[in-house]
Amino acid sequence: MIVPSLEEYSKKYEHINFHREDGILQITMHTDNADLLWGFAPHQELGYCFGDIASDLENKVIIFTGSGDTFIHKEDLGGGGVDASLWSQHVLPDAKRLLTNLLEIQAPMIAAVNGPATVHAELAVLCDVVLAADHATFQDAPHYPSGLVPGDGVHIVWPMLLGLNRGRYFLMTGQELSAAEALNLGVVNEVMPQPDLLPRAWDLARAIRKRPEVTTRLTREAILQPVKRAMLDDLPYGLALEGLAACDHWPTTFAAEKL
Repeated sequence: MIVPSLEEYSKKYEHINFHREDGILQITMHTDNADLLWGFAPHQELGYCFGDIASDLENKVIIFTGSGDTFIHKEDLGGGGVDASLWSQHVLPDAKRLLTNLLEIQAPMIAAVNGPATVHAELAVLCDVVLAADHATFQDAPHYPSGLVPGDGVHIVWPMLLGLNRGRYFLMTGQELSAAEALNLGVVNEVMPQPDLLPRAWDLARAIRKRPEVTTRLTREAILQPVKRAMLDDLPYGLALEGLAACDHWPTTFAAEKL
């Protein structure tokens, strides 16, 4: 079996920086080493990146964060529309890969949400430990508020975290949760000033590293089984519904300043 090394896969991705010490891998999303601008390229890259991370057993704990003052807050999907061919050949497989490969990482994951997470916030809250800067916010802005079905996993994750009624309200009103509200609802575990965020993540990662490695990996595996099962059952269907809505009502222009 060919297993990729960090030296190999760290050079593959334009929007992800890597730093590893004593088995703790910090991955940082970015655009030109500043706040990430979400788009089709990061959407595709991150799924493959999660696959490489999962295959590399030298990764014992993962810290997942963003650059600058935002986690994922702005996006630019370019102009034009979408058709069934584009959706089935690119968007659907990339979206499935993004979440399934994240869930296949056996190493425990710590999200350090360094600022607003209004685009694909589910990537952060699917981690085992979720830390948030005190100015962070959580929202699902790109879907229902923008005319699209919230079908690429958010329809699974948010009702699971918030409960059915709160989850539906969150998705269908575009509700934006402050870090304090997210803490009160159990979406995040700790809130702190941004300068304290990464030091706290590394402290927790080092504490996890002291536990037996096999036990730690299999604990994450055991706890994630209900999430994996829900994704297997409902993610493709949700993406199909989202694709239908996208073909019917895809905004003609996705401007970066939209969010």
